[in-house]
Amino acid sequence: MIPLSAFLSVMALGRSTDTGTAHKAAATALLNSNNTGAARLACPASIFPEPAANPPGDGPARGAEARGSGRPGGNAGRGATPPRENWYAEGGQVFDNLYMLTTKVNSAWAVKTSAGIILIDTLFGYAAQDEIVDGMKKLGLDPADIKYIVISHAHGDHDGAVKFLQDTYHPHVILAPKDWELAARQANPYSHDMDAKDGQKLTLGDTTITIYITPGHTGGTLSFLVPVKDHGVSHLAMEWGGTALSKNTSKEMLQSYILNAGRLLDIADGAGADVIIGNHTEYNDALARLEQTKARKPGDLNPWVVGRPEVRKYLTVVQECAKSWLAIGEGRP
Repeated sequence: MIPLSAFLSVMALGRSTDTGTAHKAAATALLNSNNTGAARLACPASIFPEPAANPPGDGPARGAEARGSGRPGGNAGRGATPPRENWYAEGGQVFDNLYMLTTKVNSAWAVKTSAGIILIDTLFGYAAQDEIVDGMKKLGLDPADIKYIVISHAHGDHDGAVKFLQDTYHPHVILAPKDWELAARQANPYSHDMDAKDGQKLTLGDTTITIYITPGHTGGTLSFLVPVKDHGVSHLAMEWGGTALSKNTSKEMLQSYILNAGRLLDIADGAGADVIIGNHTEYNDALARLEQTKARKPGDLNPWVVGRPEVRKYLTVVQECAKSWLAIGEGRP
């Protein structure tokens, strides 16, 4: 028979590793330039006192997002478009078939295939002309070749330009069912098109991306595996589609976030994902990484290829952050 004192010690140890402090420490121990920004948006800013520093768990409030700016992309902002110098950034090519279209804060991704382009996210609406349309043209891409737009989640910094692009170039638009409900509440919503399915293979020409429904940040957040090539060498990119959490995130959504981060970790690792991409530049220091890519010399390694352990680490970090919030909410700081 196990002595009572030993049993109590084991129980105490279990409780001590399932606290907000312990889970945040587990995330912090893994931090590096590939994931520090993601942790900043997902983890509690502090454990004591009750944290309140991170963005809302369901993303920016719709009213705070860009709407009705008078520029392409109807959901662009309330009132005037922000000064261009506050948000404009040059995009660039990061793989043979993958292009980063970016503001200083948000990123969209153009996947070039033999039969057209799959666009992942669209930024705020006010950036549609400069960053998506003109940005693609600067990179030798034709926005008229966009055949699909896949939206990670229906917040204005990711879907703000959908209506403009949908009305102008007539691509299919894919969103999870729950986030179609969210998008429909916009002041000037884009047209309902295709519902994403979990594990969906979206094939265009010679390229197939895989879409996973990973609720947590929103009820229908999508994450992706995207095959890419670097000078003809195959790699696999992973995007975790929704990251920010806060004390306002419900227990149900935290539990879903934790479950789906673990599920995607297993899927991505099994598939051999060795590249991290994101929809906020902060998550993995993407702007600096893009500049490194532009300055790359023949023979240099691609700075986006970080290896399978780093992809696992990234998803472990955000999962531990969510576990930290959940423990705090359940009274285990």
